[in-house]
Parts: sequence; structure tokens; C-alpha cells
Amino acid sequence: MQLGTTVPKQVGNCTALKMLVLNCSTKLLILEKMLRSHFPESLKVYGAVMNINRGNPFQKEVVLDSWPDFKAVITRRQREAETDNLDHYTNAYAVFYTDAKAYQQLLEEHGVINWDQVFQIQGLQSELCDISKAVASSKQLDVKLTSFKAVHFSPVSSLPDTSFLMVSPPRLTYLSVSDADLLNRTWSRGGNEQCLRYIARLISCFPSACVRDDKGKPVSWGITDQFATMCHGYTLPDHRRKGYSRLVALTLARKLQSRGFPSQGNVLDDNTASINLLKSVNAHFLPCRFHRLILTPAPSSRQALL
Repeated sequence: MQLGTTVPKQVGNCTALKMLVLNCSTKLLILEKMLRSHFPESLKVYGAVMNINRGNPFQKEVVLDSWPDFKAVITRRQREAETDNLDHYTNAYAVFYTDAKAYQQLLEEHGVINWDQVFQIQGLQSELCDISKAVASSKQLDVKLTSFKAVHFSPVSSLPDTSFLMVSPPRLTYLSVSDADLLNRTWSRGGNEQCLRYIARLISCFPSACVRDDKGKPVSWGITDQFATMCHGYTLPDHRRKGYSRLVALTLARKLQSRGFPSQGNVLDDNTASINLLKSVNAHFLPCRFHRLILTPAPSSRQALL
């Protein structure tokens, strides 16, 4: 069992710790418990660490400034994992810190972030936006920021009512990889090859829920991402106002809760329909906001990625 990997740097005649890659299974379980005391700000990192501790299907790893008294933690794609430099969906980092300066220092350390690819930084703390943008700008990366309301579902103690589906289709089930193309075409963030591959992998790795019509086609669905976040909740226009979105959301939340995961999600401020749905199922709007930054190398650097 490995205790963790430190990456040193030279300072004068001394060698100082640059960062710590936490790859000890025991310590990762301890970290998971430690992150619980920092809810809700630590939820994104917590979800990623939970997935690492349960088979690590997305090939993630944890980078810290120190252990056990860490001040900043970043989850990232394992360096040995196969990557597409244009795939910001998969190349995503989750951030949590107790000291914003420690996060900045970790971000600036060589080797923590792959600045040569398009990638995301996600987190639930407002300072990470200015810090991330400042460091990215110094490296001539373009930054696109989107901010969302963050939500957490109350415990779903029983199976949602499905009596309105009757005996015949539509029926409540889950997604398959063959449904990825439909999800890619309907997702506001999708419509490209990278997103198609990403969605297919999410479906194969994490819980999902969907309602299918009498031909077996998904008409309403929700999936879970690499940070154990409920995402891409969508109902086809012709099938709205039938209770499907509510059923899917509660079913997926219960699936996550039954496995010990927090049932968390995000919603844009102007998405009135989704906000009303979340209120109707007693989801809690968190005091912190979810921030997602998409960082892209300058055009001259981007050409090298193609």
C-alpha cells in the first residue's frame, strides 16, 4: 500500500515539498471523512474522492499541499490516463481549500495543472474564480466562467410514486450507452464528439434514471457526473408537464443516497422551470454557489493541440 507520492522542488541547497499526490487507500478514506466536516463547500471534491474510493472509474487522483493538515486539495485526472487535449468535460479539476492563498500556491506549482489542454476548474467557493482567472491569465489562457445555484436533495425515504405511469409504457428505467447520442444532441453543453464520449462514459460508470416511451426511447432522464453531481436533467418538449422530470430527479437522488453519496445538483439562475421543480421536491438551495471555469490555451497554443 503506497503512502503517497511527494514531488520535490529545489530551494537553494534544500529540497522542499512541492505537492503531495495522495494515493494511499487508507488516507483517501480518511480524507473523505475529513471533507464531510466542510460541507457544503467541499461537496465537489468530496464526490470525486468518494468515486476514487469506490473503484475510481474515472481515473482520478488527489493532489494536496500537505497531509494531514491540508489547506488546499485538488482532484484531477491521473497523469497516466489517456486524454484528449480538447476534452474539457473529462479534463476537469475539483477544488476545495481552507486557505485561498494555499490554493493559489498549489495552482501555481509546476505539474499540478496541465495548462496545455482545454480544461475545467469546478468548486463551491467564490475566491477560486479570481484566483484561477489570475493564474490562467498569466499563462495566456482564455477563461469562461459560469455560476449556478447549488442544491442538495433532502433524503428520499421511499420510492417515488410511479402509479401514474400505469402498467404499460412509459416505464421508469435507466440509461444505456446507446442513448448517449440523444443526450449529446439535447444538452446545451453538448453537440460535439468530446461530449458524446464523455456522456457515454458517465452512463457506463455512474447512476442514471430515465422514462422510456412505448418504443423504448428515452423521453426524460438525469445522469450523474464524475463529481457525483446530478446533471443533464432533461425532458423532451412533447413529454413535459407529465411529472416525468420530478420522477426522474427523485429516483436518481434516491439511487445516490442509497449508495451513500450526497444528492447534489446545480441550476442556472434563469432556469425557472427547474428551480420550481427543485422547490417542489424540497431540495435545499445552498448558501454557496457552484462555479465552473472553462480554460482554453491561447489560439497559437490551441493549434498545437489539434
